[in-house]
Amino acid sequence: MIFIDTGAFIGRYMAGDQYHDKASHAWDKLEKNHQRLFTSNLVIVETATLLTRQAGYGFAAQRVRNILDSRVIQILRPAEPQEREAIELLEKYADQRASFSDCLSFVLMRQTKIKTAFTFDEHFERAGFEIWP
Repeated sequence: MIFIDTGAFIGRYMAGDQYHDKASHAWDKLEKNHQRLFTSNLVIVETATLLTRQAGYGFAAQRVRNILDSRVIQILRPAEPQEREAIELLEKYADQRASFSDCLSFVLMRQTKIKTAFTFDEHFERAGFEIWP
């Protein structure tokens, strides 16, 4: 099981992104290995926002539609208790400047027992998760 973070999506979709080559190769491996993939609706929001700024509304809309229509990516949708727990982590990781989206990802990953994140964000490793690739 692998949690897909925003950087993995941006790296996949944006040829000019610093992680594009690494992300593209990693996505190819995921497709070949039929991994169980997860993300969250907040990661999708973050991805859409960044894609809109970098490539425009139509480009972002199509990529987000692809994520939502995916048969291999399960989207985790937190409820208020998970959001409140993420607020606690936001305070805990304040010195590391982890985002609220990251903290919510940590909560969802722990609750679903996902130990690995496809990310280029070191906050996941600092929070006790394995970073992949």
